[in-house]
Amino acid sequence: MPKLPKRKVGIIACSGEELPEGTVTRLAALRVLEHLRPEETVTICLPLFLAGGEGERAFTRFYPTVAIDGCEKRCAARGTEMYSGKPAASVVVSDLIAECGLDWPEGKRQLNAAGQRTVEATAARVAELVDELLEKRRPRRFGTSTKKEPGR
Repeated sequence: MPKLPKRKVGIIACSGEELPEGTVTRLAALRVLEHLRPEETVTICLPLFLAGGEGERAFTRFYPTVAIDGCEKRCAARGTEMYSGKPAASVVVSDLIAECGLDWPEGKRQLNAAGQRTVEATAARVAELVDELLEKRRPRRFGTSTKKEPGR
């Protein structure tokens, strides 16, 4: 039987530099990629994707992708949809802040404590979405992945 490549989820983060929420998207994506789901995720470079990077665009056509946007403009999600199809899931940081009752982040290069909490909340939400897209459940206590049980 041929060995198929491991299924992964692409993470495409907003490149917005003008708002702290843009910094949150990039740091949250990095947290997911390096610490929370390193074996299950790959990064999609938004500027390269928009400039015509065929590898980036091909990945998002064939594998699930999570767009992380800082604000309601949803540049990452809209760009993905325009060139490859609608992302499998999407997180908008400004919506997450309101939903979770977080304080608004401040700072563009160096986030304040509220910004760091928002990074953690965003990364956790993205990790949950990755698990759902790969149909995995992770026991909170151990952080290991298991197959989703039928009926759950």
